Amino acid sequence: MKILVLGGTWFLGRAVAQVALDRGWEVSAFNRGRSGVAPEGVTEIHGDRTVRSDVAELASHGPWDAVIDTSASELAPRDVLAGAQALAPVAGRYVYISTVNAYRGWPNEPLSEVSEVLDGPADADINYGRLPVDWDGPDWYYGRQKAGSERAALESFGEERVSILRPGVILGPGEYVGRLPWWLSRAKRGGSILAPGDPAQGIQPIDVRDVAEFALDQAQASGGDAYNVTAPIGHETMRGFLSACLEVTGGSGDLVWAPDDLLIDHGVQQWTELPLWRTHAGAWRIDSTRAQQAGLRCRPLAETVADTWEWLSSGGTPVEHPRWAEHGISVEKEAEVLAKLGS
Repeated sequence: MKILVLGGTWFLGRAVAQVALDRGWEVSAFNRGRSGVAPEGVTEIHGDRTVRSDVAELASHGPWDAVIDTSASELAPRDVLAGAQALAPVAGRYVYISTVNAYRGWPNEPLSEVSEVLDGPADADINYGRLPVDWDGPDWYYGRQKAGSERAALESFGEERVSILRPGVILGPGEYVGRLPWWLSRAKRGGSILAPGDPAQGIQPIDVRDVAEFALDQAQASGGDAYNVTAPIGHETMRGFLSACLEVTGGSGDLVWAPDDLLIDHGVQQWTELPLWRTHAGAWRIDSTRAQQAGLRCRPLAETVADTWEWLSSGGTPVEHPRWAEHGISVEKEAEVLAKLGS
């Protein structure tokens, strides 16, 4: 296979490039060359996806068997559309990495691939779907942008040549968001550790390398489809996840479990202050059966935790990103909640 990775220098894009190289494929990566480094063996093509002349120049480097789009998270649909239109004549397939945020019901409802996808035109600009400052309803802006980008890929390549992948939470070596690294850091510090909600709560994070493998499988597939790319429902629990963090960092901490209502009463921010904690009914009820039937395999979460700790401990550093600073509860606020629990 000869593939083009849009991105290819950090986290998922880098994992896709590396796994493709491991398969013996020929890999090119298109990026701005400003952050991260592509794996050795990748042919890098530098340019900006929002600059039409750069995209036209990129197309001249084809053909490819498939394009895997891992770098559209902050692009407007119209930029995805322009790039896909330029690449459609020189690439066989297009694998677009979207998100479960593209569903109208996320995170309030259990989801499957038949769930309603948000509105979002293929030619929308970056302002489409922005919400008023005083809006207190569901935040659909990001989801509308990604839904529009999905339509951009489908319009350009046609349904039979496109695979849409909708991951939930992706963890693993190279993570730049900071969810798992924060928990590992907190576990290493030890002491009484505020643990959120029900210890038996099922969670569905997926390893970045498993997403990469599935994306490459889709690059080889025939026909088009959309897939939720998460670990199976019930694959792991919050207790198992936090216990794995303690084990790999030395196991000196003590998990103190706080009920959801206590955390909410103390204003603990879901999803960020205690990463992966969310009380919404659909947060960890994403049906990924279709992807599993198509070949998705998910390693144990404990393996992801251990490999991420090894990466961090050996000097691995994530690409700088503003989302990193959003994660983690302050020492003072954690102590305040623990005091209410008598710990």
